Amino acid sequence: MIIVDVEASGVSYEKCSIVSVGALDLANPSRQMYAECRIWDGAHIEDGALEVNGFTREQITDPSKQSEADLVRAFIAFAEGADEQTLAGQNVSFDRDFLRAAAVRAGHTNWPFAHRTLDTHTLCYMHMVKRGVVPPTDPVKKHSALNLDAVLNYCGIPDEPDPHNALTGAKSHAEVISRLLYGKKLLPEFENYALPW
Repeated sequence: MIIVDVEASGVSYEKCSIVSVGALDLANPSRQMYAECRIWDGAHIEDGALEVNGFTREQITDPSKQSEADLVRAFIAFAEGADEQTLAGQNVSFDRDFLRAAAVRAGHTNWPFAHRTLDTHTLCYMHMVKRGVVPPTDPVKKHSALNLDAVLNYCGIPDEPDPHNALTGAKSHAEVISRLLYGKKLLPEFENYALPW
């Protein structure tokens, strides 16, 4: 399983660009990838996205950084090195769709990954229900309030540091997947945090 986290210049994979990717191979968690890129020419930039990921406009347009096309090629090469290549993470459809759109923009004709993914939100929701815990609901929007920090906290881990970093995100996703699916810790960064069940 490839645990992945994408940071982007906005929320629309059609109009915005990847700015960084973090990934790790769940079966071999020491096998990790982190890369940054410049946005593609004409990509939309949302100030809110930059507030979340901590990048500046200058950093994401830096001509010395690799292109989004080169970054997605590197990600595909990394992921194809895993025995099991299902993509997983928090709201992983966002990451998958950004990576697939980047591959299309780069001229890739062979997107090698399946549409099926594993989402930590769903895993956590199911884990809570099976334990008799009522998943939190946003009182205004009236939908699940299990964002990444809520999932981390449920698994005994503090909030993800701000600003968001793609590799830190991928590691967080991997740790909660290991705890929720297998009932065990995975990465040394989280060793001091006990499983709460």
